[in-house]
Amino acid sequence: MVGHNKRMLIYKTNILHRPSTSELRYLPEGPYSCNQGCISWVAIQNGTDAKVGSLNVLNLERDENESFAMDGRPGFAYPTDVAGVFVVGLERQVKLYNTATGECRGISGPVESEVEGTIINDGLVFDEGLIFGCKDLEFKTPKAGLYFWRSSDRQLFQLRDDQLCSNGKVITRDQGRWGFLDIDSPTKRVVAYELDVDAGVISDPQVILDFTSRVDIPDGMIGVPGGQSVIVAFYNPADAAFGEAVQFRLADGEVEAVWRTDHSPRVTCPQLVRYGGGVKLVLTTAVEGMSPDQLGRHTNAGCLFWGDTDFDTVGEQPVFKLRG
Repeated sequence: MVGHNKRMLIYKTNILHRPSTSELRYLPEGPYSCNQGCISWVAIQNGTDAKVGSLNVLNLERDENESFAMDGRPGFAYPTDVAGVFVVGLERQVKLYNTATGECRGISGPVESEVEGTIINDGLVFDEGLIFGCKDLEFKTPKAGLYFWRSSDRQLFQLRDDQLCSNGKVITRDQGRWGFLDIDSPTKRVVAYELDVDAGVISDPQVILDFTSRVDIPDGMIGVPGGQSVIVAFYNPADAAFGEAVQFRLADGEVEAVWRTDHSPRVTCPQLVRYGGGVKLVLTTAVEGMSPDQLGRHTNAGCLFWGDTDFDTVGEQPVFKLRG
């Protein structure tokens, strides 16, 4: 912690891992606890025009990263209850990838069949299945879908068809009713939906947090233990000296904590993990869109960072269930 006032804590972060190649540093996202002492993350694409990326497993104590090349761009990847098998949103299909054998097989039909120029982006695992969204690759047309994949019968439901870049998601539950918080990044808002699992439909959105006054753009998001706040990663396309992840109280939008990533302004995703004897916040950051001149200044761009927290648990990070 480097400073505080009566309302807000400001945490300095440190580099957790510097990916070994420019391809891996281009667009890291989605850190997630995957087994003892390790986290998984995805490199969505290997450069500006690349159409492939990778799934990565990082050993935190040894700072050793194992990278698994994907035949496409992975928007998300989460561990399953089968060791070494991950559920991956790859291009326009949800697939299972086996890190031991390299086998990759689909478990959903293709999405976005009625539109062109979109791929799967961020997602969320919860007890009933998956919620995931897509992005318009040109970031111009609100045509990307938001989906619910129901695990009980492997049925896929389209919830929306008018997003630009679907990002951070947090599951909620109130008196037995499911809901979720969602970020469509260009709108600069967090909205809440109720989810009818049986019918596969959502309510009208309710704006929970509004970031339209900020220069940077909300990207990944997680809920914190207790369910009263969220941590949002902000992707800053400007030439800023540092990037930020911010903890907001949902009841009133109050800023409770800020984590800053020096020389890396484009923060993509947050996650709470156990590391170094406590609960830390891990942040992925990106090189995406930087000129050679900017790369010379933003020397930590594309690194994974960690920062201290006041939490004693990482909260809920469910695995995707294949058994039972």
